[in-house]
Amino acid sequence: MAHDFDLFVVGAGSGGVRAARIAAGHGARVAVAEEYRYGGTCVIRGCVPKKLLVYASRFRDDFEDATGFGWSATDAVFDWPSLIAAKDKEIARLEAAYQGTLQRAGVTMFSDRAELVSPNEVRLKQAGKTVSAGKILIATGGTPSLGEPIPGLEHVISSNEAFHLKALPRRIVIYGGGYIAVEFAGIFAGLGSEVTIVYRSEKILRGFDEDLRDGLTQALQQRGIRIVTDARITAVERTGEGLTATLSQGESLAADQVMFAIGRVPNVEGIGLGDLGVERGWNGHVVVDEFSRSSVENIFAVGDVTDRANLTPVAIREGHAFADTEFGNNRWCADHALIPTAVFSTPEVGTVGHPEHLARERNEKIDIYKTRFRPMRNVLAGRDERTMMKLIVCGDSGKILGCHVLGPDAAEIVQMAAVAIRLGATKADFDSTMALHPSAGEELLTLREKWIDPS
Repeated sequence: MAHDFDLFVVGAGSGGVRAARIAAGHGARVAVAEEYRYGGTCVIRGCVPKKLLVYASRFRDDFEDATGFGWSATDAVFDWPSLIAAKDKEIARLEAAYQGTLQRAGVTMFSDRAELVSPNEVRLKQAGKTVSAGKILIATGGTPSLGEPIPGLEHVISSNEAFHLKALPRRIVIYGGGYIAVEFAGIFAGLGSEVTIVYRSEKILRGFDEDLRDGLTQALQQRGIRIVTDARITAVERTGEGLTATLSQGESLAADQVMFAIGRVPNVEGIGLGDLGVERGWNGHVVVDEFSRSSVENIFAVGDVTDRANLTPVAIREGHAFADTEFGNNRWCADHALIPTAVFSTPEVGTVGHPEHLARERNEKIDIYKTRFRPMRNVLAGRDERTMMKLIVCGDSGKILGCHVLGPDAAEIVQMAAVAIRLGATKADFDSTMALHPSAGEELLTLREKWIDPS
């Protein structure tokens, strides 16, 4: 045999683990190296622990709403260390499950840092040895970016550290306006922290549909979260009472923690890609074709390290397609169109397809259907928060181009809507589908009047 392995995977996150398991199932000799913990960003310090914290933060609403339904409310006491301990226990269970999956598939695992020394060789840093492989897959994911250096940057935390805080901060300033920023704003506010979001642009959730952006902004503000836009944090200073964040317009914000959530960058530093001539993109990502091939023969990449669509299900699909194509005699590639996504803010955002501004750019005629209503639960609870639902329809064909939901269970609703939209559903198809009553999702089937811009 020319090499030690047929495939060497660098990184044991969602994409790397899927690729390794599927390739091994096709009979390939596969090895994986992971320098931190098996499961990657999503399982260890991303989607999964974040969703657990989101669940915890929403119990405050449940306790408050219960009185409207005849329950005598009692004083509930929240304990941050207990939540973090429970979260850590579940993450450890999932990590063990990932390792078990690889072991059962016959994958060789190295808990070590792997660095490329040639298109067919990887050096394991701690072990001090080099192994060879017919193909190498880079699946090292992304890492939080702290942006340009500013005074006091050493005092800030990223989402990585937020999962391991010893205590719940009484006051927290969150710098950023994307997924991670608004999700953690909801988490900390729901658990009792005083939260301020500072964002460099004019409105949070850049790139999302404008109605979602406006609706979520209003909802977060109603929940007591302060949002400061068109501002940058220019310095962070440690004081006797905590931290002070200085903003570009001169305001100073006192906090116990300052969290930067201004974006993520591909995790590629120091793994040897530059020395091998692997083409890199504008933010350091590995440039690949539709079959995840890099510019260097035998080196491939999947997931966030390629900066295509930085979502866990996308990395999994890319890893599966790579393994089938290269080792299973089944050539296919991941389809990056119509990817549903959710923002687990409170209230929740779910979206698939074009936002209105893109739909207008790409279609001569579109029709808009939307509604805002108070969910049934909120009526008795005395909560004024509204759900927003919106369909964007091609004016000529009637085909649904986008579906956007803000409100409870938005992610669950949009996941099912995504199936229909992917199959080419039209507005008439939605209209002719029997509604499930009473449910929030039925509102997508009962939208009859086109929205007319009052301006």
